[in-house]
Amino acid sequence: MFLIKKLLASLILPPTGPILLALFGLWLAQSKSRRWRYGGTTLAATALVALLVLSMPVTGNFLLARLETYPPITPAQLAKAQAIVILGGGTYYDAPEYGGDTIAGASLERVRYGAKLARESGLPLLVTSGSPFGGRPEGELMKAALEAEFGIKVRWVEAVSRDTAENAQLSAPLLKTAGINRIALVSHSSHLPRAVPLFEREGFSVTPAPTIFTRPAGSLLIGFLPGGSLGSSRTALSEYLGKLFNTLTAKS
Repeated sequence: MFLIKKLLASLILPPTGPILLALFGLWLAQSKSRRWRYGGTTLAATALVALLVLSMPVTGNFLLARLETYPPITPAQLAKAQAIVILGGGTYYDAPEYGGDTIAGASLERVRYGAKLARESGLPLLVTSGSPFGGRPEGELMKAALEAEFGIKVRWVEAVSRDTAENAQLSAPLLKTAGINRIALVSHSSHLPRAVPLFEREGFSVTPAPTIFTRPAGSLLIGFLPGGSLGSSRTALSEYLGKLFNTLTAKS
């Protein structure tokens, strides 16, 4: 199921999804039927325009901001938690400057914020993520970074999970054995609306601890310049797809 989800997402999300639609439209445009030629041309043009729009910062920011429903955690909220859980966000494989695998950008951002919360609260930490694509488990890499670079001790490491649902399922036994049922959950602000219900499904009282909020583009002109924001749109659309999948599987 994990590989099927990844394959379908890669085919649906930009840039692949719009490009495949455009190619299909161009194929239809070769038809002898005038109606099919018109429909194919329209489909191809629409897909290419969509790809262009999705690459604009204003689009990526808009899509991400709609997901950021949780405000920053407060000291009072943090004080009610029994532990902090940090979700993994990707590995930098075979990093030459580090002499091997280490955490990538998203994981580093989450680890940095989790370390801040742990230092302020003194709460124990759990890190969770495996190695679905090979290499050293990300949970172990997160632990190493927290202890060696941030000076924060990690109490639990879950290093087998492949996605957010498994993060929750496989972290639950580690925490519940220690009598933990109230957690502060650290992840990107756009990811937590999907992650929180998965941990609540495992019986936890979850306080979201979001990091990395969407900020406006530097200027109106920059906001509408197409280019490097396709990744933001892809991230947001991936979260929407993930929420839909979780809703459907929860009802089945």
